[in-house]
Order: sequence, then structure tokens, then C-alpha cells
Amino acid sequence: MHHSDFESLGLMPSSLEALRHEGYEKPTPIQSATIPSLLAGRDLMGCAQTGTGKTAAFALPTIQRLIQNPAKRQPHKARSLVVAPTRELAMQIDASFAAYSRGSEFKRACVYGGVGKVPQIRAMERGVDVLVATPGRLLDLKNDGAIDLSAVEIVIFDEADRMLDMGFIHDVRKIIAMLPKKRQTLLFSATMPSEIEELARSLLSDPLRVDIEPEKPTIDLITQSLYYVEKGCKRDLLVHLIKELEVTRAVVFSRTKHGADRIAKSLHIAGIESGVIHANKGQGNRTRTMEAFRAGETPILVATDLAARGIDVDDISHVFNFDLPTEPETYVHRIGRTARAGASGFAVTFCDTEEKRLLKQVEHLLGTTIPVIKVHPYAGVHRAPTEEELRDKMFEDRSRDRQRGRGQSQGRGRPPAPSGERRATSGRPAESRPSSGGQDRGRQAIRPPSAPVRSSTPARPAAPQHDAPRRDVPRRDAPRHETPSRSGRDVRSVIDEITGRRS
Repeated sequence: MHHSDFESLGLMPSSLEALRHEGYEKPTPIQSATIPSLLAGRDLMGCAQTGTGKTAAFALPTIQRLIQNPAKRQPHKARSLVVAPTRELAMQIDASFAAYSRGSEFKRACVYGGVGKVPQIRAMERGVDVLVATPGRLLDLKNDGAIDLSAVEIVIFDEADRMLDMGFIHDVRKIIAMLPKKRQTLLFSATMPSEIEELARSLLSDPLRVDIEPEKPTIDLITQSLYYVEKGCKRDLLVHLIKELEVTRAVVFSRTKHGADRIAKSLHIAGIESGVIHANKGQGNRTRTMEAFRAGETPILVATDLAARGIDVDDISHVFNFDLPTEPETYVHRIGRTARAGASGFAVTFCDTEEKRLLKQVEHLLGTTIPVIKVHPYAGVHRAPTEEELRDKMFEDRSRDRQRGRGQSQGRGRPPAPSGERRATSGRPAESRPSSGGQDRGRQAIRPPSAPVRSSTPARPAAPQHDAPRRDVPRRDAPRHETPSRSGRDVRSVIDEITGRRS
């Protein structure tokens, strides 16, 4: 049943006032479909993209249920828990709870990695009504004894498929094991792969299933374009388009963190202000970058897919897919940063020769082809890649290998050991090969297992051969590398001098 206004959803007056203050006029489809059932305490499995209003869909009924069923806060405990995959999304959800609980004595805490634990521990000392957390930091504080999940009445897992992609699914299962058996559980995901379906079946009890597909109407509002351009010319084309098109606020998506830094550097050289956000940036840096972007102080934001679902900023005019994503669904999440709240937007995609396979996957998902811009300054331009670009490609290949489960024998991206150190090039064991000249000088001599070992000290270089007879001299007293040609004396006089001093 579709509700045309928030009053018909059964929300309390304080929530309606908060919605009016935020400028909300009528509920979105997911809000209309879920809020009445959630107020009744049902479990929910929702399939919805970011930008459909799902944060309000779960925050409003959560706030109302906790306020209408008051309970004393307990130290280190939370009455409701929201688990989000990224810091940016966690902070965004926490801000939404703050806006929707305006005028009430609703206490919140938000915990995530990348910052110190002490303020987060203090925020939990007297207990909270809602705790928003990323999986890793939540488990850290739980192990430290700073958080107790035994009093959770409502738990929400947001962007579950993103948590699966980021490797958090095992952490999620640990968190679930710490929760009370009697609870209301909500699970939201933009896609429903088999692993998420299985997780939902193990989590939920008689859930309401809601599927919202905003891709078609959202994409209809976005003007998409495709530029075929070789990798070495992408940065130059990006600078050209930002200057030529009416770009007021844009997000540039890079596949790698290293690539994002390179893009921002190129924009800076071209005189274009930009900020960078990815996992290697400290939380303080990321927060300042997002605040500057929201305020319009920095018109261009360069980001990895970490931020694809965590950027909720109005009036983004353009999205640039500098690199095509490896997962076609990510393309939809990226371009969804523009054309929000009914506005129009532009999505510009770059595709080089190696990315044509990824482009086909995206177009198959969209069910249509992306219009190609054939005439541009870098169409058909080929040039040899620079050293930096080759290094970027190496990092991308290593990252892709690690994602596919390969490269583990090489350590964390280190090059493989030289073949001579791993195995013999001939049929003999590596230990029995002869020394390779001066390369092994100064190392411990390695003998075959059958050879007797006379001394544990390294072997000295062989002494030069001379016609004069020589005596055995203790090794510790013998002059090293001393020959007539270098000292001007014969060997016999040197030996006599040494033995005379000892006597």
C-alpha cells in the first residue's frame, strides 16, 4: 500500500515535526512500504539502493519504538545497533538519527576505526539508545569490554552486500552471535547475492521482503556518455572536460587508492581544486575533505569505491568514471551520486583498450549501450605509458591477484624470490650447486650434506701462489692479501718478522 503523506504512516508528532524541518514532503516507496510494519516490530529484508530514503525508513520507526517503550540506559550497553561497512556511511547514519530525533532526549554514539578509541569508550560509559558502528571497531571495543551487546532490542545491517565485498561477513557473523535471541532484525542490501540470501535466512524470523528498484527512474534522469581514450591520456581528458563542461560539483571515481592520488595531483597541477578520499587517508583528513566538498569549497572529489555508497551530497552535477569498476553493479552506485532528489545529472565514463570487457558487463546490466562521444582532443591518441602509469598498472594487477586468491606465496605484493634461491635450475638440489663467483663472497660456505664441515667460520679467499716456500701460520695472525707486489717485501721476511715478535 502506498501512502501519500507521512501522517498516514503512524509516526509520532515529534518525528513529523523533524521531517518537516528537514524539508521532507512525502514518503519514498521504501518508506511507505516499510515504516508501518517496522513500527509493528516485524523483521525486514530490504533490497534498495542508496538514495532511496532507506535510512529514514529504518531510523524513524527505531526512534519511535525506543521512545514509546522507555527503558533505563545501562553502562556500556545500547538498545539498538546499526552496523555499516564504512566510516563515512556510519557518520551519515548517525547524523540522520540526530536529525530525526530532534527535540527528544535520544542518546547516540558512533564508533569507527581510524580515530582514537578513548572518546568512543567514554561515549558508551553510561549507555546509549542507538549505536552506529563499523564491524571492526565494534568488535575491538567489545573485546576491550567497552561495549556490551546483550541489551540490543533492534539491530540493523545496512549495505550488507558491501560488507560482503569488503570481507566483513565473518565479523558480521561474530556480531550476530553476541546479540540476544529475542530482537527485531533489519537487513538492507543493494543486491542480493546468494551469500546475503543465506545470511538473511539465518538472521530473520518471518521477515517482510521489500524490493525497491530505483535504477531505471534514476538513470533516466542521468545523461550518460562514453569516451574511448587510452590510459595514458585519461588525466589530460579529465582536465579538459572539467574545464570545458559546466561542472559545478563532481565526483571522480578511481579503481585504486594510488590512482586517486595521481588524479588529484594532475588536477592540482592544472589549477583545479580537488580533495581525495580513500582508505589510506586518516579519518580527520577524510572528514575535513568531505566537509569542504559539501560546503562547495572543493568542487572536485576524487574517491575510490569505498566512498561510492557513503557520499550523500546534493547538487553533484557530474560523476566521472575515470576507471571502469570491476563489478558492474558498482557503476550504478557511482552514477547514483548525481541526479538526486529529482534533479538531473551527467555521468561520464572513460574506457581504454583493457577495459572493454568491463564496459560490456556494465552495458549488459543496464540493458542498453552508453552513447559514445567520438570527437574529442584525445580520440585515437596513443603514447607510451610513463613510469608512473606502469607502476599504477603493477599495483592494479597485484590488487586484482590478491582479490582472486593468488599471489599469497609472494607475500603482500613482494616480488617472487629469484629462481636460483627457490630451486635449482638443473636437476641437482639448490644446496649442492657450485658458488657463482664473487656473488657469494663473504657468505657462509654451503657444502653438500656428505662433505665434512671443518669450521663454522667463513672461508677466506685463496692466497696467491709464490715460488718461495711458506710455513703454516695461524690464520688469526696471517696478513690478509699481502703479496710482494703490494708490500715490497718477500713472504719469507714477513713470516720471520712475525714469528720473531711472537718469540
